Amino acid sequence: MSLTGKCYCGRVRFEAKGEPVTAGLCYCRECQYISGGGPNSFLAMPVEGFAYTAGAPKSFTRDDIPNPRTREFCPDCGTSLTTRAEGRPFVVVKVGTLDDPASFKPTVAIQLADKQPWHNVPEGLKQFDRWPWS
Repeated sequence: MSLTGKCYCGRVRFEAKGEPVTAGLCYCRECQYISGGGPNSFLAMPVEGFAYTAGAPKSFTRDDIPNPRTREFCPDCGTSLTTRAEGRPFVVVKVGTLDDPASFKPTVAIQLADKQPWHNVPEGLKQFDRWPWS
């Protein structure tokens, strides 16, 4: 599988090759910040198949919490593109940045312990209160 995507202004583009590790919705509080309040729709793609093909993102990693994630975003329009966790063999790609987001089919809902009362969880997804992978 080969997926392509870009930020809102189009200055940063990427390609993600390989089979998704997982496809889901994350309801953690951090993703709520990034998404503007809702869950984060994501594909975890193999890190070795991910590359920026135009432009370069900026990144941000918190220095005040244990095991922080690194978030990559467009330096011009601010679109959130990916999340990376040290030592993980995948890159979390934001579905809204895909050139064809209609191909996304979530299979899992994670971090439901942080779900807001007004969030909906689609029927049929595996559900986890926290991150299910070690």
